[in-house]
Amino acid sequence: MPRPAAAGAQQSGYLMAKLHLLGEFVRKPMSVGAVAPSSRRLAELITDVAELDRAAVVVEFGPGTGAFTEVILRKIQPPAAFFAIEANQSFAAAMRARFPGLDIVHGSAAAVRAQLEARGHAACDCIVSGLPFASFSPASQDEILAAVTDVLVPGGRFVTFAYLMGRAMPLARRFRRRLMAEFADVAVTRTIWRNLPPACVYRAVK
Repeated sequence: MPRPAAAGAQQSGYLMAKLHLLGEFVRKPMSVGAVAPSSRRLAELITDVAELDRAAVVVEFGPGTGAFTEVILRKIQPPAAFFAIEANQSFAAAMRARFPGLDIVHGSAAAVRAQLEARGHAACDCIVSGLPFASFSPASQDEILAAVTDVLVPGGRFVTFAYLMGRAMPLARRFRRRLMAEFADVAVTRTIWRNLPPACVYRAVK
């Protein structure tokens, strides 16, 4: 159980992350796609189904304020390689401040191959994504999914999440169809109701 001071610091950190995320959502709603950081329960679920303990190279797309990153760092096994790609400059700067020494790339997830090769990797075992695919254009969805399938090893996992209330939206339905067309094995987890908004996880295996 956290000590009172630790619990207070954790609560304060969550509040600051929430305000930062809300501010960026107001500025760029189509690229941020969320009004609150993902919950600890969602972060635990998405990293569990990613099977990080057996991954040698892990990439995170769209870490935002670091809700998933914190849990990824706890679950990956040394000497696994890990870096994150964040398109939002404000979030990338905040991530560097929150996780000193962590490899944070300010750029597009579609350029993941170039980023892997720059670090001496030909492919990766797992991609954990916090990107708001339901807000992306069809062209952006296709571009990123093509990049994912290009760099994942056979048996590699791509995990991302979807808000329950948005799964019926046209772009969300399109993304799900594209995911199933690109991957032979796609599973949907239980819903995390204590997330804002409630969400489930897609696990796609190459």
